[in-house]
Amino acid sequence: MSKSRETVWDEWRDPVNMAPKELEDWLETEKSKSVGAGEGESKGHRSGRRIVDIRRATKDDLTDADWDHMAKVVGFIKRHLAQDGPDSGVRTSAWRYSLMNWGHDPLKS
Repeated sequence: MSKSRETVWDEWRDPVNMAPKELEDWLETEKSKSVGAGEGESKGHRSGRRIVDIRRATKDDLTDADWDHMAKVVGFIKRHLAQDGPDSGVRTSAWRYSLMNWGHDPLKS
């Protein structure tokens, strides 16, 4: 990881705006399972389950792999947000659902 843990922590806190229980409940929905790339469970869905675990852990309990995943999540969210999403129908868009699998709900302020 090229960034310091403090930088990753600071960058992680804002874009990962879904609470662990909220994300866990979302991941159980068919809408959540309807988006993403990969055979079987999508990468985003798998990432969401890991994000729940990371959000529930204390900062001192995070592993090197957790820190790397956190940096990956921040990068994904930033790239996805840069696509601006659809002009209409954001609430039910695959764009939003994919972001939510990665712990970010673009409709939250």
